Amino acid sequence: MDLASLIASANEQGASDLHLEPGLPAAMRVRGTLRVLNEPLAPKALLDLAREVIGNTQWPHFLERRSFDLSKTIHGVRCRINVLQTSRGVGLAIRLLSSFQATIEKLNLHPDLKKLVTRPNGLILLSGATGCGKSSTMAALLQEINLTEARHIVTIESPIEYTFRPRLAYIRQREVGRDTPSFEQALLDALREDPDVLMVGEMREPETMRLTLNASETGHLVLATVHSSTCAEALQRIVSAFPSEIQNGVRAQLADCLAAVICQRLRFRTDLKIRVPECEVLIPTIPIKSFIRNGDFFKIMNVMETGADHGMWTWQRYQTWLQNKQTWHFPSADEMPDSEPAEIAPVLPTAPPPVPSTGKAKAAAPAPPLSSLPASASPPQAGRIEIEPVEGGLEELIKKLE
Repeated sequence: MDLASLIASANEQGASDLHLEPGLPAAMRVRGTLRVLNEPLAPKALLDLAREVIGNTQWPHFLERRSFDLSKTIHGVRCRINVLQTSRGVGLAIRLLSSFQATIEKLNLHPDLKKLVTRPNGLILLSGATGCGKSSTMAALLQEINLTEARHIVTIESPIEYTFRPRLAYIRQREVGRDTPSFEQALLDALREDPDVLMVGEMREPETMRLTLNASETGHLVLATVHSSTCAEALQRIVSAFPSEIQNGVRAQLADCLAAVICQRLRFRTDLKIRVPECEVLIPTIPIKSFIRNGDFFKIMNVMETGADHGMWTWQRYQTWLQNKQTWHFPSADEMPDSEPAEIAPVLPTAPPPVPSTGKAKAAAPAPPLSSLPASASPPQAGRIEIEPVEGGLEELIKKLE
């Protein structure tokens, strides 16, 4: 079995996901619909394929947990892979990540979303069902900061989906399981790493939610994702994850630090032949904060209906904007991304060449500040080291450097 050819075929057909299961044919999800391919897959072939993808070093972890998450570039396509044990054997669920630059314009999102990331602090929640494009929208918001402001961005992901090339921003990306043992540890570390912007890939556990709320209260802009179908449900889900005796304090903390909630879903446009994101956007006005503190989440929708002047969007209002939208971006295969499915490491300066002694000390010319570089300019090619991330983690990196 050739995984590269399967990925290439899925990519050519515009699939978002590829599923491999022993005894069943391969299946791919195209525009939200599953399509079955070829003949049933042999269990032994899938087992060997899974072991090759995971690697001998991490294979014992898979045997212990019966599942494993990783990201990998296969046949030029960045993939998020979940290897799982099922009743039939070992299967793979593969998400094919977008191959074009993730920006607000190229995702056909409303330009008002750019205003959300200009805030110096607070919590921005991105919500929606699985596969609705939350990761792409998150990448677009981070890319907006990267292209416009000199800020220190730290991302915590499991696994890393989009790898950013620093422009104006200084970007660090950490993968849970490879670079840090857990979301909780990475969040504790981040508060000592001088970040301006913190991105939390997933909020599953109450402890992760608590540390994320704390980070947004300490002067950082925090972006995080949660699964829900509406903005109000996203807030309610966070509060209900905590024990009832502390929910009053959590609601007050959430009301104080909240900057915005974006709920997203994808709809296929037959006239455009592309899937377009539809959004619901909640801005925490004084009435909204009062409802959050009191736990009256069911009242939030009434305020959103009349909150257009505050930058709020209901599903219906956003659909009306999409119907009147005249310019659309259609992704093409030859576009080169900045927020890209290719593994690019942080850029480190090398030591300057020695200067011949003339008896007089010469002052070195100061380097231009990071913020003075134009947004469209690439970092200079001369005098830098490109370090490719090593999928095996710190041990493999040490071996490579030795």
